[in-house]
Amino acid sequence: MRQPQRLWWGMVVLAGVLLAMLYRQPRLAATLPVQAEAYTLAQVEQVTTTPDGSVSLDVRVLEGEWAGVPFRIEPGKYQPAAGAPPVHVGDRVWLTVSRTPDGFVQAYFVDVVRTPRLAVLALALVAAIVLTSGWKGVRSLLAMLYSLAVIVYYIIPAILDGADPVRVSVTGSIVLLAVTLYFTYGWTLKTHAAVLSMAVALTLTGLLAWAGVEFTRLRGYGAEEVLFLAQAAPVALNLRGLLLGGMLIGALGVLDDLVATQAAAVVELYAANPRLTWRELVQRAMHIGQDHVAATVNTLVLAYTGTALPLLLLFALGPQRWNEWFDYEFVAEEVVRTLIGALGLVLTVPLTTWIAAWLVLHRPDETSPWARWLGPLGDTGHGH
Repeated sequence: MRQPQRLWWGMVVLAGVLLAMLYRQPRLAATLPVQAEAYTLAQVEQVTTTPDGSVSLDVRVLEGEWAGVPFRIEPGKYQPAAGAPPVHVGDRVWLTVSRTPDGFVQAYFVDVVRTPRLAVLALALVAAIVLTSGWKGVRSLLAMLYSLAVIVYYIIPAILDGADPVRVSVTGSIVLLAVTLYFTYGWTLKTHAAVLSMAVALTLTGLLAWAGVEFTRLRGYGAEEVLFLAQAAPVALNLRGLLLGGMLIGALGVLDDLVATQAAAVVELYAANPRLTWRELVQRAMHIGQDHVAATVNTLVLAYTGTALPLLLLFALGPQRWNEWFDYEFVAEEVVRTLIGALGLVLTVPLTTWIAAWLVLHRPDETSPWARWLGPLGDTGHGH
């Protein structure tokens, strides 16, 4: 079977899996005991700035029970720390509209509608990916949508249904990455090596995360939103398992890049010199992997540090000593998450190198039916 035909069959299978996930999604909104407050869309008709710098908005509701009703709101009045957002005439904003027991109707500012601007940024990213990577870039975008679908329509509903978060995260992650890797890179020996390495690395990272959580005595209550989730969820959630699942999903993106790149390095080295032994192939590929893992670990640490920058500033202002902050669970969770993620990445490089080198060197002869079933070596198209 030619490669384009395999690709089309892969797209058919991908569509089928997505439809199956969409079909099984439970109607969670009807079962949640705590319902979120409904927001109302409105359009800004006038912006007034007073001499003291405060801003008031004359808006008209566009939908729902209060459609067409005008209101005057003061965005910065109830958000003194953030102040009034930059709003102009014609912008759309979100409000909450409520009626007091005495019949008075009041509207409160929630936030500015940002979806159109976010869509512009997303389209710019899509255009850049397609122009740079061509058809492979299109497949990577479709794989990204599939990844989001697995999280939204499988992992989240399954956890809210009461399933074990660790089991759901591991199985969902393996299926997610297997499909996305094949869809992006095609049915090749390089992809087989990446998928097999990913399954092993993900399992190992899960065991490391479990050991790290147990060793540091984390309970899963570090984040403030977890407390609200524990009250709003329709079933009792395993919060420690939820913490472990979050660590695994958080490491997926970097593991994906690492296994694909390292498997590609092994394939390219072998294609350039098929006479290399297993030891020689591993040694040369590890030189590439060492540089990659050093940069990736640094990227991972900087990403977590950038997210936690306000927290670091709080440390600097607080009366506690630096080492005391690490004893708080909400800080310890992020430290464990970073350390386990980095440790998993470090171990993934030799694992992927060994597995890819073994598969490449034990690939069946070109005349064998197994060789045709396994597909080409990789993008290079070289065989033995």
